[in-house]
Amino acid sequence: MSWLSPERLWLLAAVAALAVGYVLAQRRRSRYAVRFTNLKLLDRVAPKRPGWRRHVPAGLFLAMLGLLVVGFARPQAEVQVPRERATVLVAVDVSRSMLADDVGPDRLTAAKAAAREFVAGLPEQFNVGLVGFAGSASVFVPPVTDRAAVDAGIDRLVEGAAGQAGTAIGDAIATSLDSIRTLDAQAGGDVPPARVVVLSDGANTSGQDPVQAARLATDLGVPVDAISFGTAAGIIQGGQPVPVDGQTLRSVADATGGNYFEAGNTDELRAAYADIGSSVGFETETQDVSARFIGIGLLLAVLAAVASLFWFARLP
Repeated sequence: MSWLSPERLWLLAAVAALAVGYVLAQRRRSRYAVRFTNLKLLDRVAPKRPGWRRHVPAGLFLAMLGLLVVGFARPQAEVQVPRERATVLVAVDVSRSMLADDVGPDRLTAAKAAAREFVAGLPEQFNVGLVGFAGSASVFVPPVTDRAAVDAGIDRLVEGAAGQAGTAIGDAIATSLDSIRTLDAQAGGDVPPARVVVLSDGANTSGQDPVQAARLATDLGVPVDAISFGTAAGIIQGGQPVPVDGQTLRSVADATGGNYFEAGNTDELRAAYADIGSSVGFETETQDVSARFIGIGLLLAVLAAVASLFWFARLP
């Protein structure tokens, strides 16, 4: 944390002096009370003592002064804020292997539920698009801020909805990049801050080479986060084994500066999406945060007044 007017922090010395003065005044009062040697008479005169409660308003008042001084010094802190035109493309594998039930109820159903949670957790002003891919890739929802449209698109992610059999990871990335470059009139020459999130359970088996797609993403400055979803025990109807293979996804993520995750269950998948969501589409800015300290200080002032009125029928 930095300060625009650090010299004003010297006023904290005055607050500290008030605190010391209060402590000394209380000790003097205690010594004076001991001189009253007739304890029975003292009990009749003052049968009820406020005890620790008498210090609460003073403590809150001093804390308020301290916070107001800190706010007066105009503190600054680094704050993450959503980038303008931030865009996220979510690409989900809908090939037949995603019907394996090693992740209940099956990989695709679990992936759709986690994708829906991920999208719901993004800032409302983010543009979110949806791509489904199997042997080829299709845009189910172009980048929009309408979360209901994205939810409806996720509902349409069913096995076979993206063409012939296969897993076209390279096509999924390239299709996502095309959506980013056509976001608006500026996007052709000024690519918006964007990220592609690809979820699949296998290696690339059709379509263009993922290496070429990754190179294009790098040229555009678009990281690709990749999630390998499933386990080595995956089996689809008919007994065909479909073990997870994340090597292609790892290579793409490494080449583009993205993150690679392995998720063998729904909890790990949610954690992967949460990790991605914590960093996607944000930039760090230094902002004045004095209002935080002033606001808390005013709240403490109200609490001090309430405590004093409730216990002692007077303002501090």
